[in-house]
Amino acid sequence: MLSVAEAQQQILSTVQRLEPEAVSLLAAVGRVLAEEVYADSALPPFDNSAMDGYAIRAEDVAHTSRANSVRLPIIGEVPAGHPIDLELRAGTAMRITTGALLPRGADTVVPVEETDDGARGASALPDAVTIYTAFKRGAHVRRVGDDVQRGEKVLTSGALIRPAEIALLAAVGHDPVQVYRRPRVALLATGDELVPPDRTPGPGQIRNVNEYSTAALVLRYGGVPLLLGIAPDRLEDVAAKLEEASGQGADLIVASAGVSVGAYDVVKDAVHAHGSIDLWRVRMRPGKPLAFGSYRGLPFFGLPGNPVSAMMTFEQFVRPVLRVMAGFAQWRKPTITVTLTEAIHSDGRETYARACVERQADRWMARLSGEQGSNMLGSLARANALVVVPDGITHLDAGASAQAQMLDWPEDLGSW
Repeated sequence: MLSVAEAQQQILSTVQRLEPEAVSLLAAVGRVLAEEVYADSALPPFDNSAMDGYAIRAEDVAHTSRANSVRLPIIGEVPAGHPIDLELRAGTAMRITTGALLPRGADTVVPVEETDDGARGASALPDAVTIYTAFKRGAHVRRVGDDVQRGEKVLTSGALIRPAEIALLAAVGHDPVQVYRRPRVALLATGDELVPPDRTPGPGQIRNVNEYSTAALVLRYGGVPLLLGIAPDRLEDVAAKLEEASGQGADLIVASAGVSVGAYDVVKDAVHAHGSIDLWRVRMRPGKPLAFGSYRGLPFFGLPGNPVSAMMTFEQFVRPVLRVMAGFAQWRKPTITVTLTEAIHSDGRETYARACVERQADRWMARLSGEQGSNMLGSLARANALVVVPDGITHLDAGASAQAQMLDWPEDLGSW
């Protein structure tokens, strides 16, 4: 059996990021940029006011104070989006709103709060305004190109597109956006005992948990799930589902159950008909019976049948593949050092213990979230972390330090 790190390395060595596609601005949120982006104009594109107030010449208020105020006649008004073809003369002022084009002749903006203008944006324009404070030339003025120069590279290929990047893309008029394509993941659940979640199970039957849990994980990590449904434990039925996956344009196939050594575990045989199993079994708990290979040139994962084992192996092996395919540079889960509030036992395989982690004083404390059996979904639903017991270690005492993978933190945080 391979270690978790060895298996990750072997799997990721076979995976490449997908080709780019053009999407609209909002569809690019959370995606990875696949092009260099240059500004088509300067930001700001023109000198404008940073405040609601009055455009003036700084020299006209150079000696102003509360005891020595200055009163200037108002010769016009400049609302945002409505430039005025009028030059500001010495000894005069123009009322101006935030974002409005600074009129010719003006070099400074006095905020309305520093004047006697009680109207604060009312429609009536005063005849004059009293100013109580001196301002340096350029105060409250946004100069053209202060942020970005025309032609400047503003985003680099490989950048994660967050709301801030969307704002910048919109500001430079870059729509649509080239991003790496989201991987399409065909999902297959196998087993004669499975029924859909909306059906009441009969004797010996259980609901189809794995197809939906893995579909939710695919969605969470940026993929597109293709649900193939349930295949009975018959070679011809599994083979038909695999062919369906290939025909639907999947980039990756993920099956759950049927990859162990039982008489009804037929998935491996079906894969071998048009592919190979290159990796089988990993030294981890839960989740030892993991299969990885290819089917008709597509990466293939066979996950364990137990629901927690399926989700744990997805987190450690399928998730990194989805991240790489979608263009992300970081695929490792954020990891922090925690102090255990109780002992954790292991059989010597690298163990991922479901836990609740919380900050107490200057430390992160971890306690188990419940029973750790590979069928115990309740403890996984209560967990926000996986405490890692390293390969070869069988016991960690209460009070010991350990590493914990944070389930709900984004990968881009890295390790703390």
